Amino acid sequence: MTRRILVTSALPYANGHIHLGHLVEYIQTDIWVRFQKLRGNTCTYVCADDTHGTAIMIRARQEGRPETAVIADMSAAHLRDFAGFDVAFDNYGSTHSDSNRAVCHEIWGALRQAGLIVEQEVTQLYDPSAQTFLADRFVKGTCPNCQAPDQYGDSCDKCGSTYSPTDLINPVSTLSGATPEIRTAKHLFVQIERLHEFLTEWTQSGKHLQEEVANYLKGHFLGKPLRDWDVSRPAPYFGFEIPDSPGDYWYVWFDAPIGYIGSTADWCAARGERWEDWWKNPDVEIHHFIGKDITYFHTLFWPAMLKTAGINLPERVHIHGFLTVDGEKMSKSKGTFVMASTYLKHLDPAALRYYYASKLGNGLDDLDLNLEEFVAKVNSDLVGKVVNLASRTAKFVEATGLSAEYPDDGGLFAQAAAEADAIAAAYEACEFSAAMRQIMALADQANRYVEDHAPWTLKKDPERAAELQQVCTVSLNLFRQIVIYLAPVQPRLAAQAAKLLNCPLDGWEDVRRPLVGTPVSKFEHLMKRVDPAQVQAMIEEGQPAVSAPETTAEAAPAAQYQDGPEALANEPLVEAHCTIDDFVKVDLRVARVLEAKHVEGADKLLQLTLSLGGDVRRNVFAGIKSAYAPEALVGKLVILCANLAPRKMRFGVSEGMVLAAGAGGKEIYVLEPDDGAKPGMRVH
Repeated sequence: MTRRILVTSALPYANGHIHLGHLVEYIQTDIWVRFQKLRGNTCTYVCADDTHGTAIMIRARQEGRPETAVIADMSAAHLRDFAGFDVAFDNYGSTHSDSNRAVCHEIWGALRQAGLIVEQEVTQLYDPSAQTFLADRFVKGTCPNCQAPDQYGDSCDKCGSTYSPTDLINPVSTLSGATPEIRTAKHLFVQIERLHEFLTEWTQSGKHLQEEVANYLKGHFLGKPLRDWDVSRPAPYFGFEIPDSPGDYWYVWFDAPIGYIGSTADWCAARGERWEDWWKNPDVEIHHFIGKDITYFHTLFWPAMLKTAGINLPERVHIHGFLTVDGEKMSKSKGTFVMASTYLKHLDPAALRYYYASKLGNGLDDLDLNLEEFVAKVNSDLVGKVVNLASRTAKFVEATGLSAEYPDDGGLFAQAAAEADAIAAAYEACEFSAAMRQIMALADQANRYVEDHAPWTLKKDPERAAELQQVCTVSLNLFRQIVIYLAPVQPRLAAQAAKLLNCPLDGWEDVRRPLVGTPVSKFEHLMKRVDPAQVQAMIEEGQPAVSAPETTAEAAPAAQYQDGPEALANEPLVEAHCTIDDFVKVDLRVARVLEAKHVEGADKLLQLTLSLGGDVRRNVFAGIKSAYAPEALVGKLVILCANLAPRKMRFGVSEGMVLAAGAGGKEIYVLEPDDGAKPGMRVH
């Protein structure tokens, strides 16, 4: 049965540009939405700019223009960035809209009618320089619970505790750097404790949240009375004035999630529909995609508001982790705090979409963008495995097209078609990394077929033209299946493949029916390999400008590194080339030496016990005794050829080979990976 699904991503704040960390969420959501549409479900994806609050007001003052001009410019910039990465919204709105204001009024009226709104005096931090009360996100200081520095005014990233901004030790305004003053003002609160029983039932049902999120809420919040939620701010404040409390404005976290409904209302208005047909219809599934930093708001406050107003609660809140780059937080000084627009100047967005998909699972673990792995994975998988299928075969059937009947392929097409349900289940569960592994396994099989049948050899024999057409028909059908499976992740590749094969790739079930008898267009380049130099150029552009130091003779690269020719003279470069396919057959892995010892009766060997992570161990005999004492090796990271056939020796079985450089004797240097590498990582 066709499902009706409404999907949202967290609203990007209109005071900053989109960066690669943001894109984890929007690419994740876009993939899931495209998958649902490919499956034939009715799926609508809405989002909006989060436009209200103190930061926008202060920025507008500094720039000498109205807030509406600031948020209009940022909306246009956000949409350009999203479009550049093929993130396709059905509607992208703004929280500063008449539709959003109207829904805010409706939900506020329901909260009032339920008697959940109370008035309290609040002692709050005030920035005397910016002349405004400070929202939680605009105060930083030391956590009062664990003393971790540089924490925001509402919760601690280190220990997870929540608190009032006035509890922070040594607070500082992030707007001006001033030390805040404590002032008192009237605020309006929602008493969500009265919905405690409902919130416990909803969050702990096992249906709507990941288990780790449900456990977090149970341990940190639901085991005690829930704090009243502060939902108003006194003037001056950029936002919607509260209709029954003149001079007060709804706090940004009140109207921001309501922006999901406001954006839906705009989309419905353009189609002659009502937003209630989506948000008050039990046949519609609501799915939110958010980062783990805003779990609190989306799993307690937001469900409380929706329940009170009689609006659908989300079927699922999909929560993801943060982005790190090369194992560390994104850093402006290191150039790894990369803006979306900067990336697009240097690299193909399809590459990032695939890399993120290959890393994303249904959990809160942070996603690491390892730049070397990024280059290797995209080049190996997308270019070397997927695009390679078409580039090596399509040109041979440009004149004839595909065979009229599908040839015997030894069951390859049927086997790939049989994977449709498993791959679909992985997409549905947001286990994108598992889906990518399954798809690339099919690509490996398809490439083996091409290698075994060598169409480039068949082309040389005119009498084997029919066989050539059959081989290419099989190869291009396997390519088509793989591209359909990848279409949610690689929409541009799907469009290019559809043009090449003269057939749309817009239905998941098409993987079960081979394409025959159709013309094949002239092959055009589908995807370029990622050049490490482009990655480096992107990083360099992201680094802050610094004055270049004076160059001295001692510091000049040519003078600093004077490498002699002796090593190459002793062992000249090998002239015979290998292909990338040859290289990727070698499974090189980072390993840690757990134990090293002498081998009785062996002049050159040391026996090494290597860890590949977890419980995976390898026993390796290495001819490095002349250069290393066993105790000097314990704890080192080394590079292991992990798929070398085991070799039976009189001392035991050697299960791989440790890589080293040098001429032998005492001139042996075990290769060591750089800091940050971990056992089990593949070397590309």
